[in-house]
Amino acid sequence: MKLAAIDIGTNSIHMIVVNVLQRRNFEVVERVKEMAKLGVGVFATNRLSDRAYKIGLDTIERYVQLADQLGVDEIITAATSATREAQNGEAFLKEVYQRTKIRPRIISGKEEARLIFLAVRNAIALEENENALVFDIGGGSTEAVVGNRENILFGTSMKLGVLRLLDMFENKNAIGKEARGVLESHIQFLAQGAIDSAKQAGFTRVIGTSGTIRTLGEAAYIEKHSTSLQSVNAEVVPKEDLEALTSRLIDLKPEKREKIEGISSKRTDAIHLGSVLLVQLLKMAEMTEITLCDASLREGMILDYIERHSQNIDAFPKHTDLRHRKAAQLAHKYNSDWESNTHIASLAQQLFDQTQEIHQLGHLEKEVLEYAALLHDIGEYLSLKAYHKSSRYILKREDPRGFTDEEMRLIGHVIRYHRKSHPKNKHKKFRKLSKSEQQTVWVLSGLLRIAVGLDRAKDQQIERVSCQLSADKIEIQANGAGELDIGVWAASSERQVLEQALGRDIAVTAESQN
Repeated sequence: MKLAAIDIGTNSIHMIVVNVLQRRNFEVVERVKEMAKLGVGVFATNRLSDRAYKIGLDTIERYVQLADQLGVDEIITAATSATREAQNGEAFLKEVYQRTKIRPRIISGKEEARLIFLAVRNAIALEENENALVFDIGGGSTEAVVGNRENILFGTSMKLGVLRLLDMFENKNAIGKEARGVLESHIQFLAQGAIDSAKQAGFTRVIGTSGTIRTLGEAAYIEKHSTSLQSVNAEVVPKEDLEALTSRLIDLKPEKREKIEGISSKRTDAIHLGSVLLVQLLKMAEMTEITLCDASLREGMILDYIERHSQNIDAFPKHTDLRHRKAAQLAHKYNSDWESNTHIASLAQQLFDQTQEIHQLGHLEKEVLEYAALLHDIGEYLSLKAYHKSSRYILKREDPRGFTDEEMRLIGHVIRYHRKSHPKNKHKKFRKLSKSEQQTVWVLSGLLRIAVGLDRAKDQQIERVSCQLSADKIEIQANGAGELDIGVWAASSERQVLEQALGRDIAVTAESQN
């Protein structure tokens, strides 16, 4: 099934087109955005301007034509704050229907909040029993939602959007100390009830989505690190970095704001107001950082549609953890043996745990090893001979949700070096890693080589391993039922990388239960 979701927002009109793979899983095949700014002036005049009206109609008509060309089965549409509040909003949507034969649904602020959380939960890996507070700063409103993997505990919409604030201040120029104080007091007045309710529900993490928050987060990251992010999703930005960016933005005129890397010219009119808003919300929530998320309302619309029409979509093995779900999705897509790779991941993690006193790596590296094992052979879909390289290529192209840039970089390198050539400084991509990252790749790729070797016969007969450590040697004993010789031989053949990484000789033996 192919779906399109059109989000008729106050600041931008977005469309994504997706292939639905299984329940709660989809891949985006097209993504388009037009900053139509439907909400410019609407909160002062209660009307969509003639300019916004025309741009909005033309944009939606173009999107529907594109969706039809792509063979979309169903187009889902939702209109938010500006259309809800404009006196001519209904007329606008009627004309949309006359031109396109699709009937957009005006959704409430609370429904918008619910859909946003569905998207965030599918894009950010929440821990078990972890409650998160999600902020989505739009043009006309800001949604605040608290929830976890299973439930939404609280959700509301506040009349605090960047274009609404722009109408309040009536100009786009720098704002002084007094005006900032007025703005912050206004935010506190309108947001206090929502923040109090969110605190009552309880949360330990704040996640931010929408163009405004992602723009501010990336700009703050670039300011601090002098480099851009490949993907903002799951990246964490300290509040103090956002405060520093805010201090710069409010002192600048619009033409100067776009000179700050990461901020586009189309956002310069109101981005300084959004920055004050975001920082104030974080202060009120008493949080020192925010996790960025690149999924928003449109992804939530897709997920909601899939849930309501699940009887028409093939079932898929349930994975409560987002990253396992995305890994399983990739394995399914590229015809990988998920059962075998899950077993290899288990063996690799056993080896990791039992050699930890030597390599001294932590939780992050253990998870990198797990996902490298789960996805190490997806490249066989493209090339059997060089599948380790093809697997890394697929991962970079797919960029699965729930993983940070650092995790994806390390996973890709571990997969690249789990067979054939060992890591070398003459390899350009490996050379770019830090010394500690290079050592991590040596260790993890060495562990994965042995784990893959242990299941060379793809029969899962080697069920577990035990390691005996000494000053100059590691003895790995494979335990299981049946004939274990093939796995022991294959693992022994792949021991050199781990030997070099850990500075120990390695011997692999077997003890069969037969």
